[in-house]
Amino acid sequence: MRKPPISIFSQLCRHRPKSFATLVSRNYFCDPSSTAPLVSPTHLKPCAKTHGLLFKPNQFRTNPFRNMDTLVGNPSQLSSRQKKLKEKSELEEAFESAKTAEEMLKAFKDMESVFDERDLGLASLKLGLKLDQEGEDPEKVLSFANRALKAFDRGDKPSSLLLAMTLQLMGSVNYNLKRYADSLGYLNRANRILGRLESEGLSGEDFRPVLHAVQLELANVKTAMGRREEALGHLRKCLEIKEMTLEKDCRELGKANRDLAEAYVAVLDFKEALPYCMKALEIHKKHLGQNSVEVAYDRRILGVIYTGLEEHEKALEQNELSRKVLKNWGHDSDLLRAEIDAANMQIALGKYETAINTLKGVVQLTDKDSETRALVFISMAKALCNQEKFADTKRSLEIALGILDKKETATPVEVSEAYSEIAMQYETMNEFETAISLLKRSLALLEKLPQEQHSEGSVSARIGWLLLLTGKVAQAIPFLEGAAERLKESFGQKHFGVGYIYNNLGAAYLELDRPQAAAQMFAVAKDIMDVSLGPHHADSIEACQNLSKAYGSMGSYALAIEFQQRVNDAWENHGSSAEDELREGRRLLEQLKKKAHGASSKDLPIKALPMPTDVSSRSSQPGIPAGQK
Repeated sequence: MRKPPISIFSQLCRHRPKSFATLVSRNYFCDPSSTAPLVSPTHLKPCAKTHGLLFKPNQFRTNPFRNMDTLVGNPSQLSSRQKKLKEKSELEEAFESAKTAEEMLKAFKDMESVFDERDLGLASLKLGLKLDQEGEDPEKVLSFANRALKAFDRGDKPSSLLLAMTLQLMGSVNYNLKRYADSLGYLNRANRILGRLESEGLSGEDFRPVLHAVQLELANVKTAMGRREEALGHLRKCLEIKEMTLEKDCRELGKANRDLAEAYVAVLDFKEALPYCMKALEIHKKHLGQNSVEVAYDRRILGVIYTGLEEHEKALEQNELSRKVLKNWGHDSDLLRAEIDAANMQIALGKYETAINTLKGVVQLTDKDSETRALVFISMAKALCNQEKFADTKRSLEIALGILDKKETATPVEVSEAYSEIAMQYETMNEFETAISLLKRSLALLEKLPQEQHSEGSVSARIGWLLLLTGKVAQAIPFLEGAAERLKESFGQKHFGVGYIYNNLGAAYLELDRPQAAAQMFAVAKDIMDVSLGPHHADSIEACQNLSKAYGSMGSYALAIEFQQRVNDAWENHGSSAEDELREGRRLLEQLKKKAHGASSKDLPIKALPMPTDVSSRSSQPGIPAGQK
């Protein structure tokens, strides 16, 4: 399947879930003067009823000081113990009545001289959350979170939920400090505690808001670490929690479904994104009507999804409906991006002149040195390239590059995506050296961004394949090896993109006359592709063919024959559409059976598989060429 242009995803593919890192800090604690300080978070507030945490006054206090009516006599007759209790009560009142962080800090300092450290746990947590809410120095927030953690982390069951909340704050602050491994440790522990509380029968209204905060923060951290597949699992869990907590089909669920759809679009998994986007559109239409901005945003994302699924007419229809609403509401910036999306959809439909005319109108509305203007010229070049007007194509690309050169520091992700898109067009014009140079510039930007590890792996794999294609085999290997590691970390060991890379590594090793290493790589590639694409997918069959070739090169003819027979059986299942491949497979099988040791193994052609434009989505694969002929 032909990949949609990178530029069409330049906004949507940078989706980052709005952080719930501070959900606890901003919403779990209300006005400090409240006698019931823990309340439900606004993100989980249902449409018609209230859910959330409601802790009773004094529930977590070692010494309930509130009711002083039992004290006998006037203050001058109080015992030293009663005076101590009264002093603590007054200090606690002062802390709870504090409105600002400064007032809370002053009250907390007064409390430190009277209260034990353990008794300061709840106050430390509240103060840490307040400081986090107001954007104070993360290290300062962390100091109070650490004090709360020491107070609650003593195995006392009454403190378990507070312990989970403290761990969530610790994870949030460490995430903000880019200490991702530490953040992950705290959040994983909070998640385990909440799981235990759920199994013990704690009311969902008590722990689900905290669980949602932990799950969304886990998604943030794993996204930052490049572990996109795992991050998506946490985002799905977030939606499930909201569906259990909120009123059916309320507006907040519409937004939650769209957020998850955008997360799938970000990794180009359009098939999974589609139902969530459709649900968001349904909810927003129900509550806001056809002409709302929210519905327009849903339709724009839906257009991108249909483009990814190569349903270009549907994509253009959604795009046109979206642009109409955006224009009525005066959302000029979003409208320009939607116009560029429309031009790319027209290109995909072969309507090159229409696309060029659309882009000529858009370019007049852009600023001279804006990224939007660069995207316009990239799309213009694509239309011209499809018309084989290569001189005009290059002029448009040069204009885009002149703008992007100045934007690398400010917007590295957007620029790296644009460089990759431009490189594809130079590939189309068979200018591979220029394409490789641009991809290396893209890679240099991505290497500094841990959250873009999946893109780094994809670009590195593309460079490796182009180097292999141009005969620079030794140079290709480090790029391919690095790409395999990045994509395994991002998507797991069995992701189909990893299979493509191992297949190309096998081709490289065979080219360097290292048949044993090649056989190992081809075997890994075949196993991955059989799982991810299915054994009868054209590229899975080619990987099996390459494995047979490697064994033939080693003189292991029994194994070579076995895998060549599997190749032929698989092509037979394709019927008449694979007659040429089956004929060639039978010829190779007969050649192997003759065991002609003197014949050159190069009579058995090896095929390196071209890397997809982006290896993040299985949906892109059915139309990828089976091999480089």
